[in-house]
Amino acid sequence: PGGPWSAHDAPADPPASPATGVRFDRSPQPEEYPLQAPDPRVASEPPTPPEGTRMPEAARMCVACRAGRVDHDGYCENCGHAQPRERDHMEQEAGPAAAVSDRGLRHHRNEDAFAVACATLPDGRPAVTAVVCDGVSSATRPDDASAAASRAASQALLAALPRGTHPQQAMHEAIVAASEAVNALAAEPATARGQGPHQNAPACTFVGSVVTAELLVVGWVGDSRVYWVPADRGTPAARLTEDDSWAAQMVAAGLMNEAEAYADERAHAITGWLGADAYELEPHTASFKPDRPGVVIVCTDGLWNYAEAAGHMAEVLPLDAGARPLHAARVLLGHALDGGGHDNVTVAVLPFPAPPAGAGSA
Repeated sequence: PGGPWSAHDAPADPPASPATGVRFDRSPQPEEYPLQAPDPRVASEPPTPPEGTRMPEAARMCVACRAGRVDHDGYCENCGHAQPRERDHMEQEAGPAAAVSDRGLRHHRNEDAFAVACATLPDGRPAVTAVVCDGVSSATRPDDASAAASRAASQALLAALPRGTHPQQAMHEAIVAASEAVNALAAEPATARGQGPHQNAPACTFVGSVVTAELLVVGWVGDSRVYWVPADRGTPAARLTEDDSWAAQMVAAGLMNEAEAYADERAHAITGWLGADAYELEPHTASFKPDRPGVVIVCTDGLWNYAEAAGHMAEVLPLDAGARPLHAARVLLGHALDGGGHDNVTVAVLPFPAPPAGAGSA
């Protein structure tokens, strides 16, 4: 992308000619689902327990009436409201980075997953990683696919970076590890029962980023994205990934402009994904050296559908996002929910350059 960059280890060749077929990553959804999770735009936030602790069942308060206690079956003893499942709304901070994931307002479950973590390079400098995966709704067990992929990729990055593996190579290896983890789900009894392992196998998209003191690496398969927003908002923001989708292929081939392509009902038909029935795996990676501080946004289409252009994403992002990444991620989530929340929403926010170890959000 244009902007204040010097290319470093240029990305792999652009995707080949359109594949012989496409896979739709969105199955028809009911008109409305009852909202089970608290709306993060208005819900008050209870104190966060120390890491590694679990809140006793008797101490859990209802997210609907905020008065009744939750019984062991997950229902409020006062109003009877079913409480949100663990994955309906998730938040995590890892050093200077943070991520949130939400079921949204229309889906019956959250099929996204993420992992944010910190690593130390051999020379002692910090590295921050983020992986975001979006389950393919038309596939079997999309929530399991995204969870397995994000977990495997994050573990691969945390193992490779301290060994001195170049971050771009580490990202490539992480995508391969994520693919293998999703492929393995197809052979499990829960998937194989009633269908062949290569028929509608578990699948998800992948996007990730590694941020160091001087380098910004991205990797992806599918239509989840990475955006760059400079701290100086007078400098243009940029999108750092290229979708594996029908719309992107139409634009790349010169058959449609971007507005026409994304207005088409086929726009979000993905042409690349992780899963046993995917075409040959084509991990995309790119490496950049920004010449100024900024913020990296890693997200699913549940967010970028409501802020597609890089400039629009920059307008929504709070000015203090680099210092308060969790707050920034919540604001971006709120923007998607305010826009309709038609899909699961997941976003990770990472400041660049990676601050020294011990620095976190304010």
